[in-house]
Amino acid sequence: MKWSEFAIQTTNEAVEPVSNILHEAGASGVVIEDPLELVKERENVFGEIYHLNPDDYPNEGVVIKAYLPVNSFLGDTIDAIKESINNLLLFDIDLGKNVVSISEVNEEEWATAWKKYYNPVKISERFTIVPTWEDYTPVSSDELIIELDPGMAFGTGTHPTTVMCIQALERTVQPGDLVVDVGTGSGVLSIAAALLDAKRIQSLDLDEVAVQSAQQNVELNNVQDKVSVSQGNLLDGVNEQADIVVANILAEVIMRFTDDVAKVVKPGGYFIASGIIQTKKQDVKEAIIASGFTVEETILMEDWVAIIAKRND
Repeated sequence: MKWSEFAIQTTNEAVEPVSNILHEAGASGVVIEDPLELVKERENVFGEIYHLNPDDYPNEGVVIKAYLPVNSFLGDTIDAIKESINNLLLFDIDLGKNVVSISEVNEEEWATAWKKYYNPVKISERFTIVPTWEDYTPVSSDELIIELDPGMAFGTGTHPTTVMCIQALERTVQPGDLVVDVGTGSGVLSIAAALLDAKRIQSLDLDEVAVQSAQQNVELNNVQDKVSVSQGNLLDGVNEQADIVVANILAEVIMRFTDDVAKVVKPGGYFIASGIIQTKKQDVKEAIIASGFTVEETILMEDWVAIIAKRND
């Protein structure tokens, strides 16, 4: 099969929404080429992750690549993608250069094109994300392994917004907790909560493709007895109180549903919010506080922010 490689040069701020648009358009795999990967400090655990070729990365901004099957609808699909990306400007999302290029690759080239970017990565004190095709031996007895296949998922689980959410879950999840994961995407946060001994996790996403991907990853990690994945808009249909609500979504969306979160989270429970670009941090904090939460911690990583807030008694 032949594939069309859709590449867009944009910004870190636009990575999550643009990636979501590409997946909704039917992209089979997304590659993110971020030059910060070349200079990022990492623990010296996985030697292969340091073998990065600077020629594979842009000099400015971030390049997102998606792979679409070549068929009679390709032209219309690409036009729709461009329109959806440009509409992100309505949400004050900086698109940077917003330069798009299209090229053709065969299936074998596509497979190797994205796999070379994905290696085992230790993302927190306890968690390591491992691609399904890699043999990996834990380096400590309490290390928690999350297996993901980005060919069927929304990203690799190593984006700063996801990493910060997992770190926040490590600090807040207690055995027996009920967790609600809003905008679950690949399901990686739900899997992390399950491995941290949460009793039940309700995973929600509006996108049917995301629901399917999350379910596959949940089963891959053998936590289907704890995690229930379903299609839903934000917290619609959540009728019981949770110990933790975690949402890795756009800042604008977070600010619109903080009151709904307050109704779902138990007094003394937590709201973990991520997907927030630095320039939106204060606006999001004010919205969360206005809904009856106390901000306990703000986590910073690159240009991104995650907030841990506790519901007032």
